[in-house]
Amino acid sequence: MNRRKLLLTTLATPTLATPRLAQAQPQNQAPWPSRGPVRVIVPFTPGGSTDGMARVTAGKLQGKLGQTFIVENRAGANGAVGGQFVANAAPDGYTLCFSASIQAMARLVMRNPGYDPLVDLVPIIRVGAGPLVLVVNPSRGPTTLPELIAAVRANPRAWNIAASSLGAAGHIATIELIRILGVDIPVIPYRGTAPALTDVIANNVAMMIDPILAMVPAVRGGTVRGLAITATRRADALPDLPTAAEQGQPSLDIQSWWGLWGPRGLPAEVTARIGEVLATGMFDVDIAPRVNNMGIVPAAEIGADFARFIQAEFTRSEALLRTANFQPE
Repeated sequence: MNRRKLLLTTLATPTLATPRLAQAQPQNQAPWPSRGPVRVIVPFTPGGSTDGMARVTAGKLQGKLGQTFIVENRAGANGAVGGQFVANAAPDGYTLCFSASIQAMARLVMRNPGYDPLVDLVPIIRVGAGPLVLVVNPSRGPTTLPELIAAVRANPRAWNIAASSLGAAGHIATIELIRILGVDIPVIPYRGTAPALTDVIANNVAMMIDPILAMVPAVRGGTVRGLAITATRRADALPDLPTAAEQGQPSLDIQSWWGLWGPRGLPAEVTARIGEVLATGMFDVDIAPRVNNMGIVPAAEIGADFARFIQAEFTRSEALLRTANFQPE
């Protein structure tokens, strides 16, 4: 697979906002980002994959553009607190949002997120993607995905599954797994990966699907058992773990991804400048190994291409949530 591009499924989708054309730059005003530090808002707490990728990306922009990029965590409401803050910011390129796939799904899982990420945020660039890992408590019998499917179908009451965050890639993959199973099992919602994984390790919950970065230490340490990678190729971080497709379930190909957004009305020149830096920057020798060690594949999907990718992701997620009769909270 081309590491710069992920294979997309073309789907009819709602229209997303696209950047407005920039106003002519006044002759006495220096070009972006010369007049001050750029705030990169992360809508989640420090320490996770989104925060880690934000700091890698901000560091590359700072090094290439010679301006300070400050990562600021504004967590809360499934990413809506930080997203709304950026949506209400001046569209001058000095307040940006760095987030994961969940950011675009806010209106699918929340009754009133306070803003519409498909309208109020402008896609700038997608910088990386990473597979999810399906894990079970080691005391459970299955050692492969087919064995898990058979066990759950035989006794669904003995099984449940954790969801670390509603609307996140792991939640969407969970719904697809339940569709594959063909039987209903309880989905237990959590506020983050750490408490969900803790309960799987303690066997309070049978299994979960979450981004590889959080799963690798637990799989390697044997506190959970990895059953499948949700991507078209195996992950370098867990090379012995087969993909879902290898085990007969190609539809379980759902990944998390990360990118930058700006407020509606962001000048096109800002998107172009960031794209110019990161189109090659995310593949530099000082970046790519760090990203790969997190189980993430660097990407560089800019502007309209990123918007089309979001449209496809939104439509697929919306369809899966509808088939599951999911009701926004």
